Amino acid sequence: MTAMSTGMLARTPTRARLGWQRRLRRKLVVLDLVAGLASAVGTVVVRYDGDAASLLGVDYRLWALASGIVWVVIVAASGGYDRRIIGLGTEEFRRIGNAALRMLALLVLAGFAFKADTSRSVVALAVLSMGLLTLFLRWLSRRVLHRERRHGRCMHHVLAVGTAADVRSLVTSLGRSPYAGLQVVAACLSDTGDVPVPVVGSPDDAARVVDEVGADTVAIAGRGGERGDMLRRLGWALEGRNIDLLVAPALTDVAGPRLSVRPIEAVPLLEVDEPTFTGPKRFMKDVFDRVLGSVALVAALLPMLVIGLLVRLTSRGPALYRHTRVGKDGREFTMWKFRSMFEGAALMRAPELNEADGLLFKLRADPRVTPLGRVLRRLSLDELPQLWNVVRGDMSLVGPRPPLPGEVAEYGDDVRRRLLVKPGLTGLWQVSGRSDLPWEDYVRLDLYYVENWSVSLDLIILLRTALAVVRGHGAY
Repeated sequence: MTAMSTGMLARTPTRARLGWQRRLRRKLVVLDLVAGLASAVGTVVVRYDGDAASLLGVDYRLWALASGIVWVVIVAASGGYDRRIIGLGTEEFRRIGNAALRMLALLVLAGFAFKADTSRSVVALAVLSMGLLTLFLRWLSRRVLHRERRHGRCMHHVLAVGTAADVRSLVTSLGRSPYAGLQVVAACLSDTGDVPVPVVGSPDDAARVVDEVGADTVAIAGRGGERGDMLRRLGWALEGRNIDLLVAPALTDVAGPRLSVRPIEAVPLLEVDEPTFTGPKRFMKDVFDRVLGSVALVAALLPMLVIGLLVRLTSRGPALYRHTRVGKDGREFTMWKFRSMFEGAALMRAPELNEADGLLFKLRADPRVTPLGRVLRRLSLDELPQLWNVVRGDMSLVGPRPPLPGEVAEYGDDVRRRLLVKPGLTGLWQVSGRSDLPWEDYVRLDLYYVENWSVSLDLIILLRTALAVVRGHGAY
């Protein structure tokens, strides 16, 4: 970001720069209204076999319109249009789920109050379809938003405040996640140092220069928030100016669900909960893995038979390849894959040809891979037999990358934390670049998942995996 481009941002009023945000919220309202209307109309038509019907003397079309409007109101009351959560994480989807529960409770109470002749199953079906359709449309909208942000559009412009090291770290972290929509355009430093954005003053100047640099967000980076008086005065100075104030604590790879604020006599303390490795939540994940894994395995049986036959017909050797991997708590297990290399290729491994860093071995144009194997790898079809590992309990649907015993032997204490959970058929590493990632990013993503996993995060990763497989990026 050059001084010239920063000046151009400054001449654009904040309200005009955030026009995309208002348009996005209006679009979400329309999509939610459509979801409410479509679900209500569809359910009533199915219930009455397509005949025009009335409820309490009112045509079902009016009931559908009323249901759509009420649905939008409930989503709004549940915080579903909060600009701070739109397009980020799982909180947006959780609030839609809360709205669906409230909608269900409202319709059941209305049915009792008006003694409507409608079964509870019909009401439940309407609300379920309404919630699922809304979630699907929100997900599509998020995909469009993230695509825009990858091209630098629909972004919040951030003025970073802190030390040079903390500002550099913040710029790097936000650069890794463009979908978050935060772009640092300038910095106010409490010390001297090189940063990749223009320096426009000290922390005490932040309130004065925020409009000059065209920022709509101020982010206190790391130790920049240690001066409580500065943070308090900055908050006062930004009141009524439509500028967000964010504090990025000096915590790495700790996600929101583990963070909470504990106010103790006007001293807010940021509490970090322990990661969850046992208990009911972990039991639910195991049940989720085995049930969904069993369903996926049954559905994939026929394609797996066809792939196995093709592997046998196109090259010598068995259809399946077994390999020893290390699982939870360091226990070794046999992992299954479709053979994608020529028979005996494992004995031809040449470390000097390795194109990856760290403990990984990757070769983009690996001569040991069969022509069919390249297709299987690009589409991740060679990993379908690992569903059996999931059903057996050796692996999870989502988790860290399953490591080799030789890799584990070289792990340090921090990297060894990857073994606190089961390895995954897919994971953050799979949806963030696959084989294109350097070793440090593999470790960072795996440790982030270990510390912050949740079932909702698993669902998002599974959806993103499907997109990554279709695109075939980073797979070889």
